Amino acid sequence: MSTATAHASPSATSFVRGRLASLLAIAPLGVWTGLHLWHNLAAFQGAAAWQSAVTTYPHPIAQLVTLVVVLLPLGLHTAWGIGRLTTSKPNNLRYGFYANLKYFLQRLSAVGVLLFLGAHLWLAMLRPRLVEGHAEAFDDIAHEMHFHTPTLVVYVLGTLGVAYHLANGLQAAAMGWGVVGTRRAVKQLEWVAALSFVVLLGMSWGAIYALYSMAT
Repeated sequence: MSTATAHASPSATSFVRGRLASLLAIAPLGVWTGLHLWHNLAAFQGAAAWQSAVTTYPHPIAQLVTLVVVLLPLGLHTAWGIGRLTTSKPNNLRYGFYANLKYFLQRLSAVGVLLFLGAHLWLAMLRPRLVEGHAEAFDDIAHEMHFHTPTLVVYVLGTLGVAYHLANGLQAAAMGWGVVGTRRAVKQLEWVAALSFVVLLGMSWGAIYALYSMAT
C-alpha cells in the first residue's frame, strides 16, 4: 500500500500543480490581460487618456496590489510552464496533425511570451519607475513604436503570442477542468477559443496602431 501511494503521489502533485497553473492563467492573469489591452485602446483618444487609463493609479496601495495580483501569479505560472517545457515529450504518435500543431504552437508561444513579457515589464513598467522616477510617458512609447522598427516588430509578434497562448490556454483549461465533456462541446469550444484569439489580437494590434499613429 505504501509503495502504491509513493508512486501515486508525484502524479497527484503534478495534477494539482497543473490545475493551479491553469487557474492562475485565467484569473487573474487572463482577466488582467484583457483589461490591460482594453485600457491601452485609450491611445485612440490621445496621450492624456492613455496615461490616465494605463499608468495612473488612484493610490500607491492600488499599484502595489496590482503588482502582487499580476506578478506573483505570473511568476508561479512561468515556473510551472518552464517545468512543463523541460519534462514534456513529443506527442507525434498520439495526436493528429492539427492537435500536434496546437501543442507545438502553445509551447513555442510560451517561450516567446516569456521573453516578450520580461522585456515589456522591465522597459514599460519597472525601469521608468525605478530608474527614471516616473511612469512610462505616452510620447516615449508612441515614438518608439513608430520610429524604432525592432520595437514595433517585437510588440506585433509578442502580442500575437500572448493572444494565441491565452486563447488556447482557455480551451485547455476548460477541458482540463471538465467544463466540456462531449465531442460537440469540444468543437464548440474550438470556436470560442478562435473568437477569443481574434478579439485579443484585434485589441492588441488596435492599441499598437493607435500608439504608432499618435507618434510625433
